[in-house]
Amino acid sequence: MSLFAYHLRQGLRSLRRTPVLTALMVLSIAMGIGASMTTLTVKHLLSGDPLPGRSAQIYYPQVDASPRGERASREPLDMLDYTSATDLWRDGPADRKALVVDSPVKLSAPASQGPAMMTTMLSTTADFFPMFQVPMAYGAGWSAEDDQRRARVAVISSELNQRLFGGKDSTGQMLRIRDSEVRIIGVLKPWRPSPLFYTVAGGRFAQGDTADYYRPVEEVMVPFFTGLQINAGNFQQFTCNTLPEQPGHLENTDCVWLQLWVQLDSPAKVAAYQQHLQAYVQQQQQLGRISQPELARLRSLMEWMDYNGVVPRDVKLQAWVAIAFLVICLFNTVGLLLAKFLRRTGEIGVLRALGATRAMVFQQCLIEAALIGVGGAVLGLLFTLVGLWSIRQQPLAYADMVQLDMTMLLLTFATAVATTVIAGLLPALRAARIDPALQIKAL
Repeated sequence: MSLFAYHLRQGLRSLRRTPVLTALMVLSIAMGIGASMTTLTVKHLLSGDPLPGRSAQIYYPQVDASPRGERASREPLDMLDYTSATDLWRDGPADRKALVVDSPVKLSAPASQGPAMMTTMLSTTADFFPMFQVPMAYGAGWSAEDDQRRARVAVISSELNQRLFGGKDSTGQMLRIRDSEVRIIGVLKPWRPSPLFYTVAGGRFAQGDTADYYRPVEEVMVPFFTGLQINAGNFQQFTCNTLPEQPGHLENTDCVWLQLWVQLDSPAKVAAYQQHLQAYVQQQQQLGRISQPELARLRSLMEWMDYNGVVPRDVKLQAWVAIAFLVICLFNTVGLLLAKFLRRTGEIGVLRALGATRAMVFQQCLIEAALIGVGGAVLGLLFTLVGLWSIRQQPLAYADMVQLDMTMLLLTFATAVATTVIAGLLPALRAARIDPALQIKAL
């Protein structure tokens, strides 16, 4: 029998001799693991890369056309005015470019028996679909020519397709958006980027959390200029220096309300686009439209997420509280392990007198601590699953997305075992330093 197997057998025997103490230690570790891994799983979900492998090529340009002195800020506004957005969309050395704006809309389907509904419409440009690798179940997105000729076409979400057409291929069917009809040319597969990165803006100024970034994708998408026509008057401004004469009609105003994303596939293209952006603001300064060219920015997707602080504040706070609770549980486990090992001083003294080295005693105690960690991991995993289930029952925008993936599952086990072994270091070291002569003399 190997030395490890011997230590393992002795550890199991020792744990069985003190079932109440063992149960307390396992429960202590499990509660700390369950609380911390529940909150860390939510934080991991909400702060993940929404475009793995692609985010480094996606950028968010900013310019600020506010009159000088109107804003005491060293950063530009989070969105663009119509002139700046469309200028940068039409020109510039980018691989792909997509204008983005969402708006509430009344929608119905003549082929469906259901009543009209209020939903959210995304007005965007053709590059949106390949740039963000939007998965399609049926059909495809529209073309650049459709953008230019304001084609009355639409792409709908998987959820809307299920609701209106029973999940069947609905390409060719008609939708009625307000007073206009559009033809469905594409249906998305189930798609839920986390966060909904392409509409992120103003998160660092949000009152409360930023849970709106974790809502489902818009149920209907149409070409950008088509959307401006058929849903005129229903667009909301991010901010305005002068209120528009007609609320919701923002094209010929100084309001900022649009977002632009660009794809730059190499560092050279990033540098070229930065030069283009600087040249643009300097040109607009000469025209008298932009007074603060120094506020031009070009942030990558992940930089933009970090800048806006997309993880809800309460999630961050809960994560810190849960980690603190885990630390308290570990200190409790240290005390219990110390009490358990020191109660065996006579046994350890005999082992040392029979030839066991300090290293062997130390290993024996650590293996026993690791066994407690395995038990804590199993029970902690159950607590974590219960915690995530309870979150899914809450009225949160991201509740339905909260699941324990393989990464967090493995991390749960590794954390439980590792933290318990760390907690066992001091008690094991204390047990290994027991003087066998004193213990034998006391027997």
